[in-house]
Amino acid sequence: MPRPAEDSTAAEGDGGELRVTVDRRGAVLVVSVAGELDHDTAGELRAVLARPVDDGIDRVVVDLVDLRFCDSTGLNLLLRARIEGEKAGQRLELAGLRPAVARLFAVTGADSVLRIHPDIGSALRMPGPLKGPGVVPPTDPV
Repeated sequence: MPRPAEDSTAAEGDGGELRVTVDRRGAVLVVSVAGELDHDTAGELRAVLARPVDDGIDRVVVDLVDLRFCDSTGLNLLLRARIEGEKAGQRLELAGLRPAVARLFAVTGADSVLRIHPDIGSALRMPGPLKGPGVVPPTDPV
């Protein structure tokens, strides 16, 4: 059962604002990001992803459905968080990339090393830690 958000922060830069909320859902930590992720706004997300994760968390899913813009700073932040998470025995996954953000990940090849779900619902339905990078195809309705 989803619990209320544990943390909510906002950072303003020259061109926009970034809002970050954190919610624990069982063994998954959901980090929702909204706004614009760039050099000026990345600090709050960097701080959230750098925090030690509670016991019992095996995945961190970053929900990007409300992220309008991401530059190379944001891309590098997420790639570094993936590496640090793996060192701690946790998986970093992404969900809900908008087309412009998905294009950045595709053009740079980051989509081949990050597990990307079509939406947060798909990410939460996946059981336990997943092995191997790449895009998770949408599930077929049964």
